[in-house]
Amino acid sequence: MIIKKEQIIEYFKSGIKNKKEFKIGIEHEKFLFDSQNNKRIDYQKIKKMFSALLEFGWNPVLENNNIIGLNKGGKNITLEPGNQIELSGDKLTNIHEACAESYDYLFELKQVTKKLNIKIVSAGFDPISKLDEIPNNPKKRYKLMTNDMPLGGELSLDMMYRTCGTQLNLDYCSEEDFKKKFKIVNSLVPISIALFANSSIVEKKKSNYLSYRSKVWQNTSRGGLPKLFLENFDFEKYADFVINFPVLFIQQKENYFSGRGYNFSDFMSGNIKEINNRLPDENDLSTHLSTIFTENRLKKYIELRSMDTCGWDCLCAGPAFNVGMLYGNLDEVYELISSWDKDKIINAYLEAPQKGFNTQLMGKDLLYWSSVLLNLSKKGLEKRDIVNKSEKNETIFLNHLQKVIDNKTTNAHHMIIKFSKDEDLTELYDK
Repeated sequence: MIIKKEQIIEYFKSGIKNKKEFKIGIEHEKFLFDSQNNKRIDYQKIKKMFSALLEFGWNPVLENNNIIGLNKGGKNITLEPGNQIELSGDKLTNIHEACAESYDYLFELKQVTKKLNIKIVSAGFDPISKLDEIPNNPKKRYKLMTNDMPLGGELSLDMMYRTCGTQLNLDYCSEEDFKKKFKIVNSLVPISIALFANSSIVEKKKSNYLSYRSKVWQNTSRGGLPKLFLENFDFEKYADFVINFPVLFIQQKENYFSGRGYNFSDFMSGNIKEINNRLPDENDLSTHLSTIFTENRLKKYIELRSMDTCGWDCLCAGPAFNVGMLYGNLDEVYELISSWDKDKIINAYLEAPQKGFNTQLMGKDLLYWSSVLLNLSKKGLEKRDIVNKSEKNETIFLNHLQKVIDNKTTNAHHMIIKFSKDEDLTELYDK
């Protein structure tokens, strides 16, 4: 049972890995639409799609006899609240492997979606649907979250039902290594928002944001970029943060109970009467860590969560960008950001969804910082020097970002240009 802070600290310490064992995990979400009516697909169609994917060796994941996901080896396909799907990739050793995994998944998905008249949209925010038009599914926790999440953030339901992101999971080799990486990833959130912006159309209109998804996450219960994450945050400080953080829900066998009114400290003290004052175990801690929706978070690895979903052509760019910096060139990147002012980072974070590259940070715009960091990332990937069959190293995956920076045009700008021509919805679908 988890009853002391030291146990949570030990949990984080158990994630420490030797550098040679560092892995890369990528998770990416996609919107699915019925091509005949341009509406988000319902759960009945999800069931057909999941059934069709079983042919490719996927195994069903059930809850109360309802299919709510699939798994195959170390990979999972999970169902999000509005029937978005998320691929959680296997833990892999380099970007070549991670990218190949994504393309295998795309191949399978395309075979199935074509048969079922389903179209994919790779964007950070649903460009078409209104919130009340989006069908739900029978996954139990979502019913409870739909009731409780809006109490702490006015756009929480938009986050649940109308956003898609790309997430990267990375390892640490010591507490000191974690501290450096966590400070870097939180300091770089504004740059991440600007560089990967891909949610400029909302309800078939220009939203006046480049990353409307980021705006939504800033107004979501349990989300945001806490200023204290920009300090030298160690395992003990993160444990304190977790202990004093509200509980979203508690799972009791097949049932879910609202955590409304309780912090994790109440759980650890046996003070939650709705569950007969039982104490949390490691599964409860893991659930609690997964329901902290900050821009970055800690489990037994670090999760980077600030990137809008993008198309298959740029899917590997975000992971490559961060791996180059954090696995290949950590000290140089840390030296660059360590003098940045915390208030200026927070201000840039709040402005970046709307202003994108024009946002100011430490006297320069985010286009400047993106370019500097891209070069540092390239240097890191060159140092790693992991090559594919054609003897190309991981820097090939940065080409997309180099174009974005050279042209000062993000995916969000492309989306506006494509859609604005004749407001043709088919322009929003993946080709």
